[in-house]
Amino acid sequence: VQVAESGGGSVQAGDSLRLSCAPSISIFEFNSVGWYRQAPGTQRELVADINVGGVTTYADSVKGRFTISRDSATVYLQMYNLKTEDTAVYYCKARILRREYWGQGTQVTVSS
Repeated sequence: VQVAESGGGSVQAGDSLRLSCAPSISIFEFNSVGWYRQAPGTQRELVADINVGGVTTYADSVKGRFTISRDSATVYLQMYNLKTEDTAVYYCKARILRREYWGQGTQVTVSS
């Protein structure tokens, strides 16, 4: 299983971006698919997750600004009102039971 992220870039604070995560098999084959991020010198943290039943989870820091959604092939992370503290490498993780599949990451840089 391969996982590919896309959609990162450099934006100004207050701008929007949409990230895409496209595994090599159907999204519905996974128990959950989530977005994580890691800023320099910090641990990787959960940003948002969606499970096979469509239940979503968000980090408190992004609630009300980020939305995770999916179709059969792709999981999206729509990010609104970006802040400088959202700057990080964003990773997609797809999980089947205990097996995890990570993408290579996509850089998001937010400047003031």
